[in-house]
Amino acid sequence: MCAIAGLLFKNGQRNTLNMTTGEALTAMLDATLHRGPDSAGWALYHEPMDRLLRVRFFLSDTRSPEAEIRHIRELLAGQKVLIKKEKTLGCTYGAIVAYDGDVLALTHALESKARLVSIGSSLDIIKDVGQPVGLSQKYDIARFDGNHGIAHIRLATESGVHPDTSHPFWACGFSDVATVHNGQITNYWIMRRRLERRGMRFQTENDTELIAVYLAYQMSRGISLEASLESSLEDLDGTFSYLVATRDAIGYAKDKLAAKPMVKYEDEELIAISSEEVGLNRLFPGRALETTEPAPLTCGLWSRN
Repeated sequence: MCAIAGLLFKNGQRNTLNMTTGEALTAMLDATLHRGPDSAGWALYHEPMDRLLRVRFFLSDTRSPEAEIRHIRELLAGQKVLIKKEKTLGCTYGAIVAYDGDVLALTHALESKARLVSIGSSLDIIKDVGQPVGLSQKYDIARFDGNHGIAHIRLATESGVHPDTSHPFWACGFSDVATVHNGQITNYWIMRRRLERRGMRFQTENDTELIAVYLAYQMSRGISLEASLESSLEDLDGTFSYLVATRDAIGYAKDKLAAKPMVKYEDEELIAISSEEVGLNRLFPGRALETTEPAPLTCGLWSRN
């Protein structure tokens, strides 16, 4: 088991929810903690800054943080990336940088020499071993109050418990595309080899990363995110419920067996999605919510107005 959560404010108004976006995502994860106590993570979408990128790296566990940060600075400088602001946070180093080149080319130049977590004009992925409330305090998640984000807690079943096996996963080389997922993609290797033959890159062997890379590849060909979600229902085998986020939208897809739960609440201001209704109840204590569970073999998409 794992649990996913997503939240998007449709028009910037937030009169119905008395929480920051970070607090709300953390509350949904905490309510479903029984589904995944091993690690937690958030894909947080800030307002984009003109000609600036957010980059985040895992710090190496084989050398001192200071030496690793010097190494990352040298790598960035070698790619003509100018650091505007930087901060070490938990097991990660994050920076806001000026860069005019291609994100995919930058990723290829960095990925074999440092452990990239994410790159985006809006996206910042925070993930680590531990439980959501404690990690939220460690990484100051409650201060995030952007218009949307997705989040995840993990029960490790097929790989060890490490920060880099935690979710969300970024679509390697593509700005602002991230996914969280509950389930298993059973044709992982077939799809991965197919995408690699078309020039796509992977950082891990996690099937959630495959979903992100698949969707990014589809969109790189001019296919809309909505159409990419629809095609994923045919191209991906297994039992899955997943969320994807981009710079201005979140979407979901659910396989034909519908074995992995997903519940949503929607009003005029927001859309909130959780693996269980108890997660949505945390957002509006004492209220009877009109929630729905997406049908099997369906997908959906919501965008900021």
